[in-house]
This record gives sequence, C-alpha cells and structure tokens, in this order.
Amino acid sequence: MLLPKLFIKNSQNTKDPAVRNAYGKLSGIVSIVANFFLFLGKLIVGILSASVSIQADAFNNLSDFSSGLISFFGFKMASRPADEDHPYGHARYEYLSGMLVSVFIIVVGVELFRSSLDRILHPEPLVFSTVTVVVLVCSILVKVWLMIFNRSLGKKIESGTLIATAKDSRNDVIATSVVLLSTVLSKTTEFCFDGWAGLVVAIFILVGGIGMVKDTMDPLLGKAPDKERIKHIYEKIMSYEGVLGTHDLMVHDYGPGRQFASVHVEMPAEADPVKCHETIDTIERDFLDEGLHMVIHYDPVVTDDSEIGVFREFLTETVAKIDKLLEVHDIRIVKGKRMVFVFDLVCPAGAIVNGDDLLNRIKEAVNKQYPGSECHISVENGYLSAK
Repeated sequence: MLLPKLFIKNSQNTKDPAVRNAYGKLSGIVSIVANFFLFLGKLIVGILSASVSIQADAFNNLSDFSSGLISFFGFKMASRPADEDHPYGHARYEYLSGMLVSVFIIVVGVELFRSSLDRILHPEPLVFSTVTVVVLVCSILVKVWLMIFNRSLGKKIESGTLIATAKDSRNDVIATSVVLLSTVLSKTTEFCFDGWAGLVVAIFILVGGIGMVKDTMDPLLGKAPDKERIKHIYEKIMSYEGVLGTHDLMVHDYGPGRQFASVHVEMPAEADPVKCHETIDTIERDFLDEGLHMVIHYDPVVTDDSEIGVFREFLTETVAKIDKLLEVHDIRIVKGKRMVFVFDLVCPAGAIVNGDDLLNRIKEAVNKQYPGSECHISVENGYLSAK
C-alpha cells in the first residue's frame, strides 16, 4: 500500500519491532483523522434532520475516533524498551489498548440502544435533504477504504488489534447502510424507520464490542498458540540431526513480537555432549530468527539398552490404549531386587485424568507384562501438545 511506503522507513521489514509499531501508529493516525471528520459531518446532518439514527451513527464514529486515539497511544507505549521492572518489554500495552477500545465501544452501544428505543416509543418526523444522503454515502465509501486499509496492515504485521479495527469498520459500513436505507424509506413512506435503524446500529456496535473483548482478552489470559504454530515448532525441532524426541513445550506471549518458549529435547546419552550442545544452540538461534526466544533443556536418552527400547514401545502402546493424548518420556529402569520403571506421564488438556485410577491402570498393565516390577510415575500437565 502507498501510505506505509511514504511514511514508514524500511516498511517491508515488519519483523522489526520499531517498524511494526510505526504501522500501528500510522493506522491510529489515519483512523483518528477520518473518524473525526465523519463524526462532525454526521452530527451536523443528524441534528439538522432530527434523525436519532444518524446521530447514533455519528457517535459510533466518535467511538472509532476514541479507539484510534487509544490504539495510537497503545502502540506508542508498546514500543517502549524493556526496563528493570519489565524485562520482557511493554508489548502487552497493545492488548490492553484493544481491551479499552472494546469496553468503550460497548458503553457507546448501550447508550445508543437506549436513545433509539426512546425514539421508537416517541417517534418524531425527519427533515430529509440531499446533503444527508451525500454525507452517508461518503461515510460508507470512507469506511470501506478504512476496512481494507486496516485489514491489509493487520495481516502484514499480524496484529489482532488492527484486524479487529478492520472488522469494526466493516460493521460501520453495514450500520451506515442501514441508516441510509431507513432515511430514504422514511422519506418515501409515512412510517418512521429512524428509531429502528438506530436500534440496528446499536446492536451492531454491541456485538462488535463484545467480539473485540474476546479477541483482546484471549492473549491476556494466555491463549495457546494455534495448532499450526505448535506443529511447526515440533516438526522443526525434530528435523535436526540427533534429536530423538521433544516434549514439555511451553510458549509465553508478552505481546506481539515478544514470544518466549521452553522445551525439552531428547538426544542420545551416548553422543558427544559438546555436539549435542552445539545442536541445541543452533535450534535456539534458528527459532530466534523467527522471532521466538527459545530455551531448550537437554534430556539424554539411553539408546544402546535394548531393554529400555522394548519397554518404551510397550509403555507407549499401553497409555495410547487408555487415551491417545497421553504421552510418556524420561524412561529409566532401575535394577535391583525387583525391576523399577521410572518415567514421566504427560496429561495434556482434554486427556482422561482420573487420578489414582489412571495410574493404577498403567501400573497393572506394566506389572502384568513384567511380574513383580514396580512403577514410579511423575504426572505432568501437558500445556502444548503436537497430538
């Protein structure tokens, strides 16, 4: 698009936090200017025509104007560097600004719903003019452009806030079209559609605001990355030479461009530890190039003991019969008076977890296969699973 090329230095380097924040600020400035003039034009026309629906649409643009201000300052605050009190940076300000925008939109929607309901109960005649139609048509065209503009920027920098802003512009197009239709119908018929149109606008605002609350709340509450992202991380780790397996993946989101992760990587215990360390360093650097700060814990796995290999295969099949989501790792065999199997059992969200009953079923299966043996099982929460 033309505007980013004109006003953003190195606009193609969207992985750079400074460039990303410049996109957010540009979107905020454009939204502020456009919505201010739309609000002013509609408010004047709404007052002159005594139309509550046009005034409602004007205040809808005022909420968008305020949203643009909040988003602008949100991106500005998010660009602040990390400090002693906030070592992971301030990128979550973008999520907080999105939340404030959502709440403000809902408040405006409730107030417009109330005033529109009052107009339905107490209808008043409208003053129709060509200027009214022209202002509404221009508003629709501007909002269509803003929708395309913000959606394009949002996809380019992967910003939920800008994509939500684009959705809000789409809702504004629908709402203003309803107001325009009601204005024309009120002129050509004796029925006053004004209050009903205002009600439709208010409902659009409320539905959009509630949806935006969910979209901005999810990352603040720690929503898991999408399944494709998790799959990519697992597959990328497994692609390196010497890696036997990986587990205990956790991803923490401190705001756009501020993702940190930790994971366990299994490698042969018999391999040169220096080479294993070099491989782990390489994996961490490669993920950093993707914008993910990865910390890897090295798990040595004995591969030259056939007995452990046979038990691992048996145990994997056993837990899969109970629930395919269950996983096992860090398997060890301690030999003495009796054979003791030590391993970790990972229970991801959605897996069958019945406490002692689950553990007893596994222990019984192992004891049946290996009479007189004993199991020491450590149960872990599986936060992110490739399954």
